[in-house]
Amino acid sequence: MSNHKQAVLLVNLGSPDSTSLPDIRRYLGEFLMDRYVLDVPAFFRWILVYCLIMPFRPKKTAEAYQSIWWKEGSPLMVLSKRLLKRVQDKLVMPVELGMRYGNPSIKYAIDKLCSENALLEEILLFPLYPHYAMASTKTVIEKTKSLMAHYYPNITLKYIESFYDYPSYISSLSNSISEYQDKGDFDYVLFSYHGIPERHVKKTDPTKLHCKVASDCCNISSDAHRYCYSHHVYKTTELVVEKLNLGEESYSVSFQSRLGNDPWLSPATDTTIQELAKKGVKRLAVVCPAFVSDCLETLEEMGEEGKEIFLENGGDSFTLIPCLNERLDWVDSMVDLIGDESKHLV
Repeated sequence: MSNHKQAVLLVNLGSPDSTSLPDIRRYLGEFLMDRYVLDVPAFFRWILVYCLIMPFRPKKTAEAYQSIWWKEGSPLMVLSKRLLKRVQDKLVMPVELGMRYGNPSIKYAIDKLCSENALLEEILLFPLYPHYAMASTKTVIEKTKSLMAHYYPNITLKYIESFYDYPSYISSLSNSISEYQDKGDFDYVLFSYHGIPERHVKKTDPTKLHCKVASDCCNISSDAHRYCYSHHVYKTTELVVEKLNLGEESYSVSFQSRLGNDPWLSPATDTTIQELAKKGVKRLAVVCPAFVSDCLETLEEMGEEGKEIFLENGGDSFTLIPCLNERLDWVDSMVDLIGDESKHLV
């Protein structure tokens, strides 16, 4: 039993426990029934998930996971645990890891912190998402708030909302790309961010008058930018491009992992990759800054499907730049953020 008064809770997306169909169904059910992911009334969400998606999607998802599964388990889980160990080694205060969906749950991580630290007064929640979005950061914060209010109301919860423009994060991300740039592995960089529906951007706009309303809304200063995923990803890209001195014709931004027929942020990554190959780009690198840990969306969707699209349409070489994973400069950036009181909200 330790006497620490402060602790840190890292939270990542999560992963199925295995590639078996029951585990895939369980994971998808928890994920898709989240009201911040499929933001429709509960009754219609249940029909959509269990009548239209679950009869067909688990088999395809299981096959995708099987193609990238490691001997030690889910890549996202393995990498998240390695990251946890490195952060623990850098900090005196206790640090635990929870997953928004699947295991170990956020509740499990909170219970562990509280049971092992009798004098605990404050938990700092660190959602492992650089860019604020309803279906990522917000759902983690709201879930954790709910658990803390119910089980540990006397412990203060603080959280980090986003870090898309944090200097040491930008440096770490830039370094991860420059290592391939220095070797001459590519002549074009595609920044592929996780897609979200346009309505999510509008819903998180506190002004309700800016996002997807004002012309060139991402580049016009507004209070809406605090919660604007679109602004965040373009700002991250701008800062990295500036640091790497990339020419205007040597990079672009796209959005992957679309679901359903509603308008999503565009352009779509798969279409963009195809167009780049047909336009004559021969050596393409793809980086996925919305993810800090490699996972299904990076290793399978980009590393396998994206590569196939590029090579089939005339490209010569395709480089998937790994996520930050357990990079030492990323760990140092996390430690900076944990120690930066100006980034902590209650």
